[in-house]
Amino acid sequence: MSRENGKNKGAAAGLDSENAEREGRMPAPVSEFVRAYAAAAPVRFHMPGHKGEPVLGCERLDITEIPGADSLYEAAGILKESEAHASRLFGSARTLYSAEGSSLAIRAMLYLACLAYRAKGGRGRPLIAAGRNAHRAFLTAAALLDFDVLWLFPGREDEPFSLCRCSVDKEDLARALDDPAASERLAAVYVTSPDYLGHIADLSALAQAAHERGLPLLVDNAHGAYLRFLPRSLHPLDCGADLCCDSAHKTLPVLTGGAYLHVAERADPLFSAAAREAMALFGSTSPSYLILQSLDRANAALSGAYPGALAGTAWRAAELKARLEEKGWRFAGDEPLKITVKTKESGYTGREFAEILAANSIVAEFADPDYCVLMVSPANSDRDFARLESVWERIAPKKKIAARPPRPVRPRVLLSVREAVFSVWERVSLEDAVGRVAAQPPAACPPAIAPVVPGEAVEEGAVEVFRYYDIEKLDVVRGLSL
Repeated sequence: MSRENGKNKGAAAGLDSENAEREGRMPAPVSEFVRAYAAAAPVRFHMPGHKGEPVLGCERLDITEIPGADSLYEAAGILKESEAHASRLFGSARTLYSAEGSSLAIRAMLYLACLAYRAKGGRGRPLIAAGRNAHRAFLTAAALLDFDVLWLFPGREDEPFSLCRCSVDKEDLARALDDPAASERLAAVYVTSPDYLGHIADLSALAQAAHERGLPLLVDNAHGAYLRFLPRSLHPLDCGADLCCDSAHKTLPVLTGGAYLHVAERADPLFSAAAREAMALFGSTSPSYLILQSLDRANAALSGAYPGALAGTAWRAAELKARLEEKGWRFAGDEPLKITVKTKESGYTGREFAEILAANSIVAEFADPDYCVLMVSPANSDRDFARLESVWERIAPKKKIAARPPRPVRPRVLLSVREAVFSVWERVSLEDAVGRVAAQPPAACPPAIAPVVPGEAVEEGAVEVFRYYDIEKLDVVRGLSL
């Protein structure tokens, strides 16, 4: 296809976008371009190698950076236009697409925080204050960017412990940030909200504590893209965050891998100026155009009927939980699209409960010894909810299970995350790991959250936590013992 033809097809997509705007729906320039290209049935002497021929059935819409298609990390055409539509929807200064999930956006956020720290004259390795329930992607970013971590541990001893949760309030955060040993190197505050169990942090209060000390608030909002579109927004951008990432695919009608990096209007101008370069630093030069099209099409849905459908789904989930609570079941979290069952209250481990559901062709999102998590969306029909309730009602509650997860002590730090991750390591049994130094974070712990992070000592208390979550082997630094 000639470059001129590419321009013509881009122009055709632009006309479709103009028609969409006249009809009151947000246009989808990326999807429209690709569909027009596929309909023209050109001879494809370009990547991908399938040339549009069906294997899975989606190949005709799977393209690369041909003329007119734009290029994600140098976006100046239809991708830039589509991202601008998303930015308006989320009320951001800038929103960028990721075809590699929130993991890419997390690394970009942390790069921007470190860059801003140095731009302001910060010396030495930057220090990020982070909730202990940070995802594995945070740890890989620490290794790649070589920053140190001031870990924020759960502030209340009386709360049920889970690796997935780290309840830090404004006072907890303020005390940590005011520690003289840390304050001079602090670059940002980083929290995960909602967490995997559906707890939403008081981000407004945390943002206030961070901003009073001149620090940006970064939020891993991977599970909460939809929070912007509830009747009252609970999205981090509307609660004081400076940077946040959303995994669109987790709760919106987007293909797996679709995500956003958002920069708030209030944020340091450097964040917007360098955001594209931050994403390019870690992202593949071959992003999936199938994922990009789904992000693009989501704009039309979010500017149309989807928010109303979200409200209806949240109401259905709340009503279901209320009916089940009357029958003795107990739930955790306050996120509207999660049904997090405290299964031990009714005599089951989370995994046992998930297995019962699976035997009835209902697949949960996640289960561990204490919880079973089900995620709902407007794509779940009334019939889906009715089937879930029908199966659930046949599960007879039993005697409460009293056992609770061991609460780990704060580990000793012997190496930086970078030093540990880039050390030569070996895989050993839990018993042989005691007295060694963690090298790689296990991915299997609730979900990709580690009891001991790279560079920390593995002690008996931590081993108990690993056992609780069925982790049998650990990667430790070779030749280093306490």
